[in-house]
Amino acid sequence: MAAPAIQVMLVDDHAVVRMGFRLLLEGAPDMKVVAEAVSGEEACRIYQEKHPDVVVMDISMPGIGGLEALNRIIAKDPAARILVLSAHEDTMHPRRVLKAGALGYLSKRSAAEELIQAIRQVAQGKTFIEPGIAQQLAMQQLTGDKNPVDVLSAREFEVFMLLAQGKTVVDIAAMLHLSPRTVGTHLYNIKQKLNASNSAEIALIAMRAGLIQNS
Repeated sequence: MAAPAIQVMLVDDHAVVRMGFRLLLEGAPDMKVVAEAVSGEEACRIYQEKHPDVVVMDISMPGIGGLEALNRIIAKDPAARILVLSAHEDTMHPRRVLKAGALGYLSKRSAAEELIQAIRQVAQGKTFIEPGIAQQLAMQQLTGDKNPVDVLSAREFEVFMLLAQGKTVVDIAAMLHLSPRTVGTHLYNIKQKLNASNSAEIALIAMRAGLIQNS
């Protein structure tokens, strides 16, 4: 008797991206897409209803975003198996999501076969990191290279990324469902930790760390 299909939930705010992944995964004989979510908030709610075997999640989304959604899902279900599929190809994002409890990290430029392989591995509770990114992470560990942004907490890192993208304190408060005062406190701590005096310097630090592109 064939093993039951791996039940997958797709989380991405772009409908075309979700459709592409759905078509790809449903072409695999051992996978079934059982749910889709367009935001971190929706992902948390639907996860509780469906309890899929694997969540394939983007991290750059409106609202609470993927990193906070990941934290909330794992807080309620430490056994959750989450594969982050992101446009970010730096090492900071994979380190953050793996530390938060994700089992895998793949960039959106990966080949289709790699995504299928990653889902199968994560479904078994094994870690999967895109080889190129895994190599960079290993090199950083060997050389002891530290990124200045490592000193930020998970929430501070999230606020830092939004500030670097040009969002205001009021914007960030609305997106993360925090009070402007709380975001202001995070901003103060970020400036202190990174020795930055304004948003322009924060954006520059993010660019030097390879976290955002210079537009």
